[in-house]
Amino acid sequence: MADPALTRRQRLGELVLSHGFLRVADASRMLGVSEVTVRADLSLLETDGQLTRVHGGAVPATAVREFPLEQTVRQDADIKRRIGERAAAMVRSGESVLLDVGSTALAAARALVARDDLRDNVVITNGLSIALALEPAIPRFTVVVIGGTLRPLQHSLVDPHATDALSALHADVSLIGCNGVDAEAGVTNLNLAEAQVKRAMVRSSTRRILLADASKLGRRHLGRIGALQDFDVLVTAGNPGEELLDPVRRCGVAVECADPGHRSGDRK
Repeated sequence: MADPALTRRQRLGELVLSHGFLRVADASRMLGVSEVTVRADLSLLETDGQLTRVHGGAVPATAVREFPLEQTVRQDADIKRRIGERAAAMVRSGESVLLDVGSTALAAARALVARDDLRDNVVITNGLSIALALEPAIPRFTVVVIGGTLRPLQHSLVDPHATDALSALHADVSLIGCNGVDAEAGVTNLNLAEAQVKRAMVRSSTRRILLADASKLGRRHLGRIGALQDFDVLVTAGNPGEELLDPVRRCGVAVECADPGHRSGDRK
């Protein structure tokens, strides 16, 4: 007969891997054991190198590493390009746009520049690479870079000062990237500092467009950006299954899938 504790820890490790970030309270509920037992199991799994303990829960051992923008921009580049083009198509001339950082946001910036019909847009970003990508659209665009402290991995500007600058602004639309989209956990990011700025962008915009390829759906990470209900539209690609898209729609979020031949669903 299998050891129940061993079976439970194996299942716990699988849950951490599938969720990306698993809270102790959620694991306790899923496994039907106390939070004390979950913490003890997580400690044993961490000792075995299967995961990493973080405040409130655990993440896979391989999930805590954040890769440089120059590396991520090459991964699934065509998928990100399609997401960027679909998101850029939702922007109208004269609108102000908040655009965050990351490889998908960079694809959106390039797609905005390629739309030579756009005029009189103000694009506000905390990304130096994003600003440089937008530069060819000047003077059609006014490009505003908020202040803050430089994070080299994403060439981004974060707190102190980044969220202060955003609190004084309100844009027509925001285009927000992320690392995880989950109906229960909401929209999440690997890095806490980046998540904080993304949260401020969501608060400072009227329309909120979430950019996430299929690999991000159903995953959870440490830094919470907001609830799914905080967003109006999810723009995705990479052939996500309906089992991943339906929970998003049930949260009242429209889904725009940029894969060839895919028929996007309306808000429910």
